[in-house]
Amino acid sequence: MSRNLLAALGVAGLLAAAAPAVAHHSEAAEFDEAMPVRVTGEVVKVEWQNPHVWYYVDGTDEVTGRTAVWGFSAGAPNSMRRRGITREVLPIGATVIVEGHLARDGSPNASGGQVTFEDGSRVFTASAQAVGQRPQ
Repeated sequence: MSRNLLAALGVAGLLAAAAPAVAHHSEAAEFDEAMPVRVTGEVVKVEWQNPHVWYYVDGTDEVTGRTAVWGFSAGAPNSMRRRGITREVLPIGATVIVEGHLARDGSPNASGGQVTFEDGSRVFTASAQAVGQRPQ
């Protein structure tokens, strides 16, 4: 093989390996640790798919008083399952309190962190990269 062909194959290999890293975003880039939210409301939708589970709560943020259907980004489906969190843990119609951090673009989206149910039970839905969030 010629040197040019080997170099081209090497560059192509590096680009292919880097593509997944570029495609994934940083939690800190998307959500603002300085902007906490605490939304109380009803679970209206759950999207259980890669790269992150998203769940939606029709409710009000106690911090700002803003009412909306809030989208919460959670961990990847496999990381959620490893923590014992399945689709059934967030049933449609459940009343919850979700603590997280607001999206930097100001939309009613946030990082999903601690979820508290009416009976007082809790789950921690944040991804492994979650900014400033720790289960309590």
